[in-house]
Amino acid sequence: MGVAAKGRSGDGARTAGGGRFVDDYLAYLLARASQEISGQFHQQVRAGGLSVPEWRVLASLSGGEGLPVGELAALILAQQPTVTKLVDRMAASGLVRRGRSAGDGRQRLVYITARGRRRVTPLLAAAKRHEGTVLARLGATDARRLKGILRRLIAAGGQ
Repeated sequence: MGVAAKGRSGDGARTAGGGRFVDDYLAYLLARASQEISGQFHQQVRAGGLSVPEWRVLASLSGGEGLPVGELAALILAQQPTVTKLVDRMAASGLVRRGRSAGDGRQRLVYITARGRRRVTPLLAAAKRHEGTVLARLGATDARRLKGILRRLIAAGGQ
């Protein structure tokens, strides 16, 4: 929100209590917290030689089985066509590979490669350290509660 927008009155930007609408709006608070927390870590991702979407793909594929592109798109918060192109580039650089599902040979999945795992493993450790630093500000009980609340919001689909 720009400086000019802060000083406006009578335009619906302020709440009944006089504060800005966004200062107490859940969607804004979640997005802003995510931006603040992620921004700090994304500097490390770029320093590690990956783009943020590449990091998200590799982190989503690490420690698990392959995923369909549609599910991967949902996990990395991107549109499926964008993720399809990203996966193609990542496959060309050897970070991921496409393959058939063992359970359903018709289904194509994206898998992390050994090269991708080598690239993402140090960043996974850095991400956990970063998360630990952020959550330490809340204390263990509030950190656990916050994650639980966020999981419930996600499961409810924002309804």
